[in-house]
Amino acid sequence: MNPCIILIAAACGYLTLGVPVAIALGLATATALALTDSYPLLVLMKETFTGIDSFPLMAVPFFILAAELMSGGSLTDVLLRFAGQFVGHKRGGLGYTNVVSLTFFSGISGSALADAAGPGSMLIRMMDKAGYKRSYAAALTASTAIVGPIIPPSITMIVYALQDEAVSVGALFVAGVLPGILIAIAMCVVNWHVSRQRNYKGDGGRPVLAQILSTTWKALPALLLPVLILGGMRAGWFTPTEASVVAVFYALLCGKYVYRTLEWKAVPDILARSALLTASVLIIIAMSASFAWLLTIEGLPQQMADWLIGMKLSPWTFLIAVNILLLIFGIFIEPLPGVMVLVPILAPVAAKLGVDPIHFAMIVIYNLTLGMITPPVGGLLFVTSNVSRVPLSELVSELRPFLWAHGAVLVLLTFIPALSTWLPHALGFK
Repeated sequence: MNPCIILIAAACGYLTLGVPVAIALGLATATALALTDSYPLLVLMKETFTGIDSFPLMAVPFFILAAELMSGGSLTDVLLRFAGQFVGHKRGGLGYTNVVSLTFFSGISGSALADAAGPGSMLIRMMDKAGYKRSYAAALTASTAIVGPIIPPSITMIVYALQDEAVSVGALFVAGVLPGILIAIAMCVVNWHVSRQRNYKGDGGRPVLAQILSTTWKALPALLLPVLILGGMRAGWFTPTEASVVAVFYALLCGKYVYRTLEWKAVPDILARSALLTASVLIIIAMSASFAWLLTIEGLPQQMADWLIGMKLSPWTFLIAVNILLLIFGIFIEPLPGVMVLVPILAPVAAKLGVDPIHFAMIVIYNLTLGMITPPVGGLLFVTSNVSRVPLSELVSELRPFLWAHGAVLVLLTFIPALSTWLPHALGFK
């Protein structure tokens, strides 16, 4: 039997049984190798190691550590006060504060799950105490946390650049800025509509100018981290991997000497949390690499590419088909393995059809990230439900307007390539 058929069938079977995605992909690869005798089982070990034997991947643990250090240095409180002073007094003000705070925090964490579990849980409690429906606060948090992998730095973008040589990490980081802002605006529009319907009041009065200046000054060091990363890479001062190390030292200096809230005794716990999160990410990448290798060596990506090209689709028809495919695929598979498996198949076809690789990358990343808030798998839904203590059914029922808003943003990103490509091209990224 064809190894690819066994591989895909086994993966679907393990996922149906509830096996974690990373383990399911590894077991599926082992099953295909054992049943076909086409390749030795040792290949699984080799390709698993090869998948993470990459210098650019060293940026992943350092960006994770930088986010943990900034969080340990009371960054969340600083960003909450900074965002709240501009929008907190308006109708639905805490909802706007939620969106703005998570958008700023995503420029440091690069992870949707970290945004929802950290500042997101705090914002849900604040909104609940202020009279917002707790399930609505949880849905708003989960929907906004999607910005995490879109606005730089993004772990998903680092992995994508490893799969498609036509794009660089720096180009993808810059490309995510405008789409991330657009997503935040869409979430604010939904919050405005719901707050009018449910009469969610603002939180206090408008702060005076002196207070605004003081709060902004305190938040400035935290807000400068994404600027330092992007500016340093564009100026040629450091590579993305070196930028991640710079981010760690910058976060350490801010937490210890600027905000003076980071204690040395807290550093071991921060390192432990960062190591655990890094391990979980790298296990997914490693297992996905062995799964993708078997697909590639059996020629499935090339067969799929030839089939798609043979259909003579126009670029726009192809992008619509890709959106539908990825939205369905993303329901069952997390973004990182989705990127590892699908990008080698779809990116070459997009290039042959003349689709800008940066534009295509943003479509793929956004689609797969949306899968985190779509049941039945939706990892972000389970994390948000857990930290908010809202039943999953109630959380999903509040998601409907947010999913429509995300759909509108996806349409704009698909049919207006400049939203993804203008900024990186303007700054000289190719």
